[in-house]
Amino acid sequence: MGHLIAAGPRHSLGISADGTVVAAGAGASGECRTAGWTEVIDVAAGNVHTASNTGRSHSVGLRSDGTVVAAGWNNEGQCEVSSWREVTAVAAGWRRTLGLRADGTVLAAGRLAEGAGEVSSWREIVALACGDWHSVGLRADGTTIAVGNGRRGQCSVGGWTDVTTVAAGYLHTVGLTSAGRVLAVGDRTGGACEVEAWSDVVAVAAGSYHTVAVTADGRASAVGGNDAGQCDVVDWREIVAVAAGSRHTLGLRADGSVVATGSDEHGQCDVTGWPPLRR
Repeated sequence: MGHLIAAGPRHSLGISADGTVVAAGAGASGECRTAGWTEVIDVAAGNVHTASNTGRSHSVGLRSDGTVVAAGWNNEGQCEVSSWREVTAVAAGWRRTLGLRADGTVLAAGRLAEGAGEVSSWREIVALACGDWHSVGLRADGTTIAVGNGRRGQCSVGGWTDVTTVAAGYLHTVGLTSAGRVLAVGDRTGGACEVEAWSDVVAVAAGSYHTVAVTADGRASAVGGNDAGQCDVVDWREIVAVAAGSRHTLGLRADGSVVATGSDEHGQCDVTGWPPLRR
């Protein structure tokens, strides 16, 4: 199953039950222009940490026929994905887009400067994640690989095994194991890697400075930066998926409704009027 919700620096995305995509938040670069998208099964929001010189983003959607659509900031060609075919999953980082093909190889569009787009040699990949400046791949055998900026240790995932899901933030990377435990590497100063105590986890998401998890009983937990309330998820119930943006968090409930917490400066948490999402 693809990502049914996604959170960027200043916007949020969700896949409606009919396969269209709804959006909330800032759309200065056109990242919320998803009204014409149809038959979408996976969404991604280009992520970048909040800073005075950042904020532009893009949105990516995977259609059921394996083609990809994109909207928003395209200064380095990150939205030039219309020629992609046989794609099974998408991920989006700062100025780049990744697409997982059915044969386990990975496509990349956009910025190459930090090496985060150097994925052409990857093989047997089954899942992807994009941080700001690094990219992570999950192999079919449960091992992981990462490329790009790893100065804070966020690419040190070579020793991971038995991983079923990966997520990536600004300076950290998270992995979920088949046993329901969560692994984390990268910058430990902000608390986003303090996940050792979590158990029975079934889904994870990584924001710029925080990490969010869903447990088997539908509850959510979060650690890390909470300056805007993005980690205030303890009261959420019946959650089946989460997404983490720069300073906000989304939760998809079992009934298709969405809850949000954190920064709403650009309306990115205005999701109460969304139609029921696919689940």
